[in-house]
Amino acid sequence: MSDQTDALVAGVKRAFAAKRRLSIVAGATRDFLGYPMNDEPLNVASHRGIISYEPQELVVRVRAGTPLCELEETLADAGQMLAFEPPRMGAASTIGGCVATGLSGPRRAYAGSVRDFMLGATIIDGQGRCLSFGGQVMKNVAGYDVSRLMAGAMGTLGVILDVSFKVLPMPAREVTIVRTAPLADAVGHWRDAARRFLPVTATAWTGGRSYVRLAGDGAAIDEGVDAIEGDVTTDGPWDLVRDQRHPAVVGAEHLWRLSVAKNDVDPLSVLVEWGGAQCWRTDGADPRASLESGHATRFRGESDAERFQPLAPVVQRLHQRLKDKFDPARILNAGRMYPDL
Repeated sequence: MSDQTDALVAGVKRAFAAKRRLSIVAGATRDFLGYPMNDEPLNVASHRGIISYEPQELVVRVRAGTPLCELEETLADAGQMLAFEPPRMGAASTIGGCVATGLSGPRRAYAGSVRDFMLGATIIDGQGRCLSFGGQVMKNVAGYDVSRLMAGAMGTLGVILDVSFKVLPMPAREVTIVRTAPLADAVGHWRDAARRFLPVTATAWTGGRSYVRLAGDGAAIDEGVDAIEGDVTTDGPWDLVRDQRHPAVVGAEHLWRLSVAKNDVDPLSVLVEWGGAQCWRTDGADPRASLESGHATRFRGESDAERFQPLAPVVQRLHQRLKDKFDPARILNAGRMYPDL
C-alpha cells in the first residue's frame, strides 16, 4: 500500500477504536446531495492519480481522489470516454464522488449507469480493513459483484480508495435533432426512435422543445437524421443538462429529481431526460405523494420531506444488514442517506 493509503487506513482504525464518526470528504462538489455531515473529516482528495490505463483493453484503474476532469482528459487523448457521462459539478469533482453519489449523465439510459461500468473497487471498511472486490477485466466475477454496492452508497459502506472502469471509444460523430413539441409528443417521438433502433445516445425536453442526440459513424447518423423529424445541429444542451447548469434548473430554490416509469412522465417537470424516465421539478411541493411509479430525491431546497425516497421495510432491513457487515460501529458517513445508516 502507498503512504496515503496507509494514512487513511490508520485514520479509520483509530476512529473505529474510539467509536468516533467520520465524514468522508474530497472535492465537496456533491455535498448538496443527502444530509449535511458535521463529523470529523476524513479527506481523500490527496489520494489521487491513474494507477493503470490500457486503452487497447478499454480498462482504467484510478484512485478515488483523482479529479474527474483529469481522467477525462487522459481518456480523450486516447479517443475514449466514460460512457455514463458523470456530472462534472466543477473542477474539484473527483472519481470517488462520482461513484459514491452514483450520478450519471444524459447517456445513462442508452449506455448504462456508473454501476454498469465498474469492474472492481478497493475500499476501507468501517473497521479499517482494506478490501478489494471485482477486478480489472470485463469478466472477472462469479456471483454478485460487491464493488458495485459502492455506487450510490454515499460513502456509508466504505472509504473508496480506487475504482476500475470499463471505458468506450468516443463516437466518430454526434448531432442533435431539435423540434418544437409538447412533452407528451416529445416522449412519443423518442419511443418511436427507440423502436427503430436508431443510434440515440441522449434525449431531453425543456421549454417546449425536444432534443435527440445521435452518435456513431456517418451512415448511422445519416439514417437517424432521415428518420427523425426536426432541425439538425451540432450544438446541443448536453453539457448544461449533464452538469445541472441548464437554465431550466440552475438557480432554482427547490429541485427534485424524479425517476419514473416511462409511462408516468411528470407533467409538472421543467426538464425531462432519459426517454421520459428522469424528470426534474423546481416547485416546492413534495412530488412523492402523487408518484405512481419510481422514486424522488430532493437535490435542493428546505422541506420536511426526507431527502431520499423512504425505504420499504424489507429494503431497509437489507440496507441495515449491509451496514452491519461493512461498518458495524456506524462511523462512516452516518446519517448521510438515512438516520439509521
